Amino acid sequence: MTFAKLGLAEPLVRALEAKGYSTPTPIQQQSIPMLLEGRDLLGIAQTGTGKTAAFVLPSIQNLIANDKRILPTHCRMLVLAPTRELASQIADSARDYGKFSKMSVATVFGGVSINKNRQDMSRGVDILVATPGRLLDLIEQRFVSLATLEILVLDEADQMLDLGFIHALKKIVRMLPKQRQTLFFSATMPAAIRDLADQFLTDPATVKVAPVASTAERVDQFITLVNQSEKQALLTIHLRNPEIERCLVFTRTKHGADRVVKLLAANGIASNAIHGNKSQPQRERALGEFKSGKVKVLIATDIAARGIDVSGVSHVFNFELPNVPEQYVHRIGRTARAGASGVAISFCADDEKPFLRDIERLTKVKLTPLPLPADFTAEQARIKAARPAGSDTPERRIDDSGRHRQGPRATHSARPTGERPAGGAGRPAGQGRPGGQGRPAGGGGRPGGPRRQSSGGGGRRSPAAG
Repeated sequence: MTFAKLGLAEPLVRALEAKGYSTPTPIQQQSIPMLLEGRDLLGIAQTGTGKTAAFVLPSIQNLIANDKRILPTHCRMLVLAPTRELASQIADSARDYGKFSKMSVATVFGGVSINKNRQDMSRGVDILVATPGRLLDLIEQRFVSLATLEILVLDEADQMLDLGFIHALKKIVRMLPKQRQTLFFSATMPAAIRDLADQFLTDPATVKVAPVASTAERVDQFITLVNQSEKQALLTIHLRNPEIERCLVFTRTKHGADRVVKLLAANGIASNAIHGNKSQPQRERALGEFKSGKVKVLIATDIAARGIDVSGVSHVFNFELPNVPEQYVHRIGRTARAGASGVAISFCADDEKPFLRDIERLTKVKLTPLPLPADFTAEQARIKAARPAGSDTPERRIDDSGRHRQGPRATHSARPTGERPAGGAGRPAGQGRPGGQGRPAGGGGRPGGPRRQSSGGGGRRSPAAG
């Protein structure tokens, strides 16, 4: 199967060849022909399946075929995304795919000057990629109009609801023309998402690829039981492993991410953090240094990690387990991209064992126990001796409000209400895979906030403003 056989025009096929893509993924094979026919689509697919190309490519072709004039402040296609990083990634892909089709693309999200957004939209654009809050700000100020919209895409709809964007989405959809094509993508399909899809879509085709509970088969998944106060020593040992080319370390909170950066720096390991409290230039710099290899360790919260699609991520490290099991699947999906293999290692303290049970129940995978490395005791003693006097008391958790708490919140919440404490590490130095085999490090990519103020892109205020 080739992209040309799916019905895509020559300029789009040429753009794909320029990016080195020749074979469509399953979601692209199923979606593109139906979208070229103008049908609404309900897609159940997680990141890494190639869904960005699945909706951008046929949409560009349909826009070219309709050939309508763009009015000032208007857009012909709107893509709504939950985070700045994902919005930026989608826009970059749209520019790449539309390079021979003369498509104009703009982004609208918080963390950048609203005046720049106004300037970008002053003449109108073919494709606008936005987060909901900043978009509403510009609509209310009459710098953006959706009156002539032809195509609407909601990407990562489940994450939109988790971030509290439901009211913003309903407000936006009331401003749209009734005659439009609507594409709706979500990694999971709970009742709330199904109800929202019913409000947005008309007689949609349904495509289901790689449900969220299906963790990547090429990811070796390990678990190490360790005290919370000893995770620093364990992470430090893992990150000294020369096999690790590029790795992501996950925490549940923004404060936790910053704290891990400081802990690693004290042990001579350079890292950057990416989360909702960082400005857009800070986030772009951290992601740029990670992509270039200047810094091989990136500390991220779950929300901020949406949209991170970086090749060569060999390891994902859960410094703290997520309290929502679906997030675990999204985390480990940052490695083993496009046919490559990867390693995911999680640290589990006593109070996180309920989270571990939820993860194994959802994924139907029993994580392989990984013992503490031989030099763990010595490393822990070294770190403890280096601490200032009186600082060796057990760590207390700090939530995003800055308040101390003794442990994670209840494990069976319906969805995440914010970025809570979490994290990760690599395989111990000198330790191979079970069975004595080594593994190639690496990964690859496929084709492919949120507060309502100027610092984010969302609707209702949410502590998860990643």
